[in-house]
Amino acid sequence: MSRRLLVTVFEDELDIVNATRTARENRYNIVDVYTPFAVHGLDEAMGLKPSKLGWVCFALGLAGAVAKLWFQIWTSSQSWPVNVGGKPLSSVPAFVPVTFEIMVLFAGVGTVITFFALRKLFPGKKPHIVYEGATNNRFILVLEQSDAAFDLRNVRTMFEPFNLVAMEERIDKEKK
Repeated sequence: MSRRLLVTVFEDELDIVNATRTARENRYNIVDVYTPFAVHGLDEAMGLKPSKLGWVCFALGLAGAVAKLWFQIWTSSQSWPVNVGGKPLSSVPAFVPVTFEIMVLFAGVGTVITFFALRKLFPGKKPHIVYEGATNNRFILVLEQSDAAFDLRNVRTMFEPFNLVAMEERIDKEKK
C-alpha cells in the first residue's frame, strides 16, 4: 500500500512551528516534522502527547532499587551472615548508597535501551533522509494527502507567509 505525501521545506524554526500549528488548525494530517535540532514548542504545535518514557525511567529505577535492596538484605542476613562489631545483619541505612547507584544505573541504561527499541534504532540501520539539508539547515513538514479535497494551491497559499522554500509531492511505499 502506498500513500501520497507532501513535503514542505521552511527556513527557520519559527516558520516550522507556525506552519505546523496552521496545518493542524486546518485539520491536515501531519505525518512528521524533521528539524536539524530540537525546536521548542514543536511538540505542542504537532499536538503530541507527553512521552511515557519518563514513567518507564521511574519504573526501571524503582525496580533496580528494590531488587538491589532485596539482594543486599538477603545476602547479608540469610545467605552469608557476617557479624561485624555486633551491628545488625540487615541494616538498611548501610545499603542506601549502593542502592541509589544501582537505581540510577537501571533507570539510565534501561531508558536508553527502551528508547532504542521503541524507535527501532540499531547499529547499521540505514537512515531515512526525507530531504537533503534536513540535518543541516532546513526544516521539513510532511503532510499526508489523505483525500481528494487536498488542494496544493491552498496549502501553498497557507504556507507562503512562513517563508516556504520548497514543496514537492511524493509517493511513499509503506513497509509490510
